Amino acid sequence: MQKIQARKRKYQTPAAMFEDRKEAGIELGKALAKYKDEHPIVIGIPRGGIETAYYVAKELNAPLIPVVSRKLGHPQQPEYAMGAIAEDGSYYLAPWARSEISQEELEEVKNKEQKEIFRRVQLLRNGKALPSMEGKVVIVVDDGIATGSTLFATLELCQKQKPKQLVVAAPISGMHACRELKQLADQVLILETPEDFRAVSQGYVSFSNLSDEETLEFLKKYEQEFNTQ
Repeated sequence: MQKIQARKRKYQTPAAMFEDRKEAGIELGKALAKYKDEHPIVIGIPRGGIETAYYVAKELNAPLIPVVSRKLGHPQQPEYAMGAIAEDGSYYLAPWARSEISQEELEEVKNKEQKEIFRRVQLLRNGKALPSMEGKVVIVVDDGIATGSTLFATLELCQKQKPKQLVVAAPISGMHACRELKQLADQVLILETPEDFRAVSQGYVSFSNLSDEETLEFLKKYEQEFNTQ
């Protein structure tokens, strides 16, 4: 696993590693510079991952594609994630859930989330199909990795497309998620893996949730910039 650890801390708050997603995305893009000549595809995971991926894609002069994944909430406690599902139906289920959740319960939750996935694909890609990833370097970007559920489901989707190389990149993650990612991707690049990791937000001075509209603005802006190069 490839990690970048030698970063000089700029902020007095001990946990803060990045000013915002812009700074994190630019640094991540520079750390991924070796892939620029491979003409990669950059995959962003909505919502926050799109902003980070926007700056990575700019650094690599690569197309930016949103791939929609949704958390699967526990049937009795919807706010408690038991896994995630990607837009093609690929899904990840936490090990504990495999023995506790019935197939019927799982299908019910998956069907519910697929309706929201359809809405977001219509919004963020105008319903367009994903471009082919076969034989290409694919870089999947998120703004940070907590449980990793949505990322794991996205990687399953990408693997089915048979890319030449599958790379995961994020500014911050816990070590547990890093170990799991090693089994799902060819390369894993994480800028910071704090020992006291609790949440993605702890690595940022400024961190707020993006709305659908803000996410869409990043995609529209990048499409205009990329098409005029």
